[in-house]
Amino acid sequence: MKAHTKETQATMTPQKSLAFLKEGNIRFQNNLKAHRNLLEQVNDTSEGQFPFATILSCIDSRVSAELIFDQGLGDIFSIRIAGNFVNSDILGSMEFASKLAGTKLIVVLGHTSCGAVKGACDNVDLGNLTGMLEKIKPAVNAVLEPKDLSLRTSSNLDFVDSVAAKNVELTIENILKDSPVLAEMHHQGDILIIGAMYDVSNGKVTFYE
Repeated sequence: MKAHTKETQATMTPQKSLAFLKEGNIRFQNNLKAHRNLLEQVNDTSEGQFPFATILSCIDSRVSAELIFDQGLGDIFSIRIAGNFVNSDILGSMEFASKLAGTKLIVVLGHTSCGAVKGACDNVDLGNLTGMLEKIKPAVNAVLEPKDLSLRTSSNLDFVDSVAAKNVELTIENILKDSPVLAEMHHQGDILIIGAMYDVSNGKVTFYE
């Protein structure tokens, strides 16, 4: 499989880009990687890159976007931060990726059993991590069940996964609220902004469509 070129990127639409990721995740689940010569892709992309998607995911070592979507060099922009939330720097990176570099799809990818979400649920207090986890607290507070405080901790994995899903939803809301550039592109159909959840137990990505 060749690296994307300016010509192939131009043929991509938001829905086609989404289909590419879905197909790649199915290959990943079945351990059927597309044939790529990565050194050849290094050479092909040495003078430019033409990715079709931008993926915001967690730093979790099990959730490498290139691997779980079976993509090669030059295919996607990968933005990673614990808890997959956005700030002004990440929004600026997304604006570059979409408006200037031509990606047609933004995926906010959460995952099950997320350590950052667990930390937010447990009110972890540790150096700079404390302020970072505050970005995830709105999702914790937005999940109303269970009301029993003893069940609203990292030991309740159903609660953790519900918070992770809500965090994806709120992150998309923040992208649309805080980036007029991306909001306009999304509403005009130039790009698609979509949420998804990766299951660390089986390798499957479920998109929120």
